Amino acid sequence: MCGIVGYVGARPSQDILIAGLARLEYRGYDSAGIAVITDDGALEMRKRAGKLKVLRDDLAAHPLTAGNTGIGHTRWATHGGPTDENAHPHLGDDGKLALIHNGIIENFAELRDELAGQGYTFKSETDSEVAALLLGREYRELGDMLAAFRAVAGRLEGAFTLIAVHEDLPGVVLGARRNSPLVIGLGEGENFLGSDVAAFIEHTHLAMAIGQDQIVQMTADAVVVTDFEGNPVDTTSFEVMWDASASEKGGWSSFMAKEIAEQPEAVANTVRGRVRDGAVVIPELDGLDDLLLGISRIVIVACGTASYAGLVGKYAIETWSRVPVELDLAHEFRYRAPVIGPDTLVVSISQSGETMDTLMAVKYAREQGAKTLSICNTQGATIPRESDAVVYTHAGPEVAVASTKAFIAQMTALYVFALHLGRVRGVLDPADAAVHVQELESIPAKIQRVLDEEQAHVEQLAHWMADTRAVLFLGRHVGYPVSLEGALKLKELAYIHAEGFAAGELKHGPIALIEPGQPVFVLVPSPRESPLLHSKIVSNIQEIRARGARVIVIAEEGDAAVLPYADEVLRVPLTGPMFEPLLAVVPLQIFAMALATAKGLDVDQPRNLAKSVTVE
Repeated sequence: MCGIVGYVGARPSQDILIAGLARLEYRGYDSAGIAVITDDGALEMRKRAGKLKVLRDDLAAHPLTAGNTGIGHTRWATHGGPTDENAHPHLGDDGKLALIHNGIIENFAELRDELAGQGYTFKSETDSEVAALLLGREYRELGDMLAAFRAVAGRLEGAFTLIAVHEDLPGVVLGARRNSPLVIGLGEGENFLGSDVAAFIEHTHLAMAIGQDQIVQMTADAVVVTDFEGNPVDTTSFEVMWDASASEKGGWSSFMAKEIAEQPEAVANTVRGRVRDGAVVIPELDGLDDLLLGISRIVIVACGTASYAGLVGKYAIETWSRVPVELDLAHEFRYRAPVIGPDTLVVSISQSGETMDTLMAVKYAREQGAKTLSICNTQGATIPRESDAVVYTHAGPEVAVASTKAFIAQMTALYVFALHLGRVRGVLDPADAAVHVQELESIPAKIQRVLDEEQAHVEQLAHWMADTRAVLFLGRHVGYPVSLEGALKLKELAYIHAEGFAAGELKHGPIALIEPGQPVFVLVPSPRESPLLHSKIVSNIQEIRARGARVIVIAEEGDAAVLPYADEVLRVPLTGPMFEPLLAVVPLQIFAMALATAKGLDVDQPRNLAKSVTVE
């Protein structure tokens, strides 16, 4: 989690740091702080518990002395609560050095005891302060900050990105990373560091990713990257394909509202450039046909919302490519000793490309000899770099912590991959593939229709249900993962109990939850495309109605069979049965957002959450 930003150049650093932190606040908002090397060579720091606004207001009233070198941090608390003392930066070398940290230092207790035994005292409860004091000690002993950085990086265990400045080195920012993200922004007469490109996209579109176990020394005119042993490292830059306005609200009431509205474009952009003569051809996978022909099974690894996209992908891949697919939660994958090898393709899904659980799963898969492919929304991220291949989604930046358009883009990318794989393996009839492609290309307009025709209805429904304490969601086939996602969104945003179930599972226990007035969303498959599934879920609706449930149905246009059994009906356009999740999830997203808004909650920054989970 945590957002970090560094700057060195000719402009006042305070404004640049605060603006960068504002773009990174989705990564954590328990506290925030900055440190600046002033024009007269002194280090000044300010940090405050609470959201970034608390720090911003403090600095507006009492600005730091001007300086053009600095670092900033917005925190998602791990070690120690959200207090002023636990906020970053932390100081070392008698206050001459400031350090910020993202990640978890697993051997902090041992290092803390070592430092305490040497007479060091601690002002916080964090593992991060240990790194600051240790860096100060090593600098005094070695007399070289870069050598000190290498020494400290070699002592730390776990996941960390460190950025530091020192009074003795005005105009220099140092950074190091292991299992935690760090990206360089390359400007003219100025350079930037950030947890991701959002930190500096306002100032430059040219970026460079720092690899595993590497250190960067950055000045206004130069960037030097070495490994932890001090060996030079070859680096390559890339151009960020979206601009600063893409990560701004632009008049919307929230980032989530904006991002829900951007979903038609997210689907269209993820499909664009990947259809050729009615068939899916993914340019990123050119030359990899032998790899795809050599696999006998696929394992999808992901967490949270991404795992539900993966479950939809399982249905599509098995249907269209006839390769067996398993789905694993990334944080469980490597701990259960999975049986994988060279004939296994491990497909990871992560919006940020930095999800620590997923990254560790990918590394484990590679160690076991499996092939790896990532579905990712972020250029230059670690997971794509650690994978054999990548299929990028093109959703643009997603700022709201709870995912919406990234989820729809992930499902789209998995559909595209499934169609590509079916073509390469020769098991998908070209005429059938052309029908699926045509249907996929029609989805953006159909999502827009859902937004135009059902949003007001859903928002009114949410307003009526503002005091609801629990909601259940039922689905079958590809509707099942959508029911899981609908429940998760409600938990994330409205802080109420919500559960998603496979509808057939209800009678095996969960039906005991049904009592008079219990709201239940039911995703109804198409009666024309999936008549058997449709009849089964209508039976499920009758079962819960008989026990007093209040049934809210999401059904396709023209489905009259559900009307006698539904208290509310939300309509979606007709589409192929495999693509129903792309439409059915939209009302559930709107409902969760509207219910949270009716309760006066912050839909963009839900409590206890962060956008990019970079700790295990």
